[in-house]
Amino acid sequence: MNIIIINGPNLNLLGTREPEIYGGRTFEDYLAELQLKFPGIMLEYYQSNIEGEIITKIQEKGFDCDGIVLNAGAYTHTSIGIADAVKAVTAPVIEVHISNTFSRETFRHQSYLSPVSAGVIVGFGLKGYELALQALLP
Repeated sequence: MNIIIINGPNLNLLGTREPEIYGGRTFEDYLAELQLKFPGIMLEYYQSNIEGEIITKIQEKGFDCDGIVLNAGAYTHTSIGIADAVKAVTAPVIEVHISNTFSRETFRHQSYLSPVSAGVIVGFGLKGYELALQALLP
């Protein structure tokens, strides 16, 4: 299997950004752990703070890979373009959020991605990525 994890804005700051919400680990450290837990999956990782780059990556990978794990960060609540890209590709997309977005500011309760994603995992910390990978397994 070939799965890509795509992280959006500010997720490059994991480990230092608001550790009380997002924890103290970098995503790169966690990714190494995921690769050990899922040796049968070819995991690719991509992070961008730029909406258009995320859309381009979804379009680039979404017809050839077996799944996309997507944490679009704040773009979840604002980007119709990312939602359209998710809707356009054939790979199943699992929307992931580290924090429980429903326990935060009201604007975070709306997701443009949820209606076009195969599933949504919210509020389980970094473990949400592992849950998403398990959901994509045959």
